[in-house]
Amino acid sequence: MSEPPALRIRTARPADDEALALIDRLTWSHLHAVMPEPQPPYDPFFSERHAPEDCLVAELGDRVVGYVRLGFPTSLACNAHVRQIQGLAVADEARGRGVGRTLIRAALEEARRRGARRVTLRVLGHNTPARKLYESEGFVVEGVLPEEFLLGGEYVDDVFMGRSL
Repeated sequence: MSEPPALRIRTARPADDEALALIDRLTWSHLHAVMPEPQPPYDPFFSERHAPEDCLVAELGDRVVGYVRLGFPTSLACNAHVRQIQGLAVADEARGRGVGRTLIRAALEEARRRGARRVTLRVLGHNTPARKLYESEGFVVEGVLPEEFLLGGEYVDDVFMGRSL
């Protein structure tokens, strides 16, 4: 019996656009998304706001199975020491294999490499699995906007989390 393919994390390339956009569409849920469900014609994954170099990709063998996107929380120079996780997704077939945790750790290391002192993120209050994962990696709740979003007929908190590097 052959071993499962090794998990590899790398910086995204422009050619990953279609695979990453597909992961976004297939994993879309009100559990973590505030934007409406994607509909054709689909937007590209990369944009002026999010370039390939801002994204780390998880591969199992030759398949892209997840990503984490790092950005700046603001465009202000006085805030440039902070990076923000602005997206994390793992394809269903790769869940339960530590892909999300590995991506978070890689994002923290990349943020550190780029000179960041802190990493922040926003997560929906009802997304218990994501919140537990972030907490297990050292993130703490730093603020809550109660009932900030109306998703699928329910009001949901917007939770701000952060950690120092």
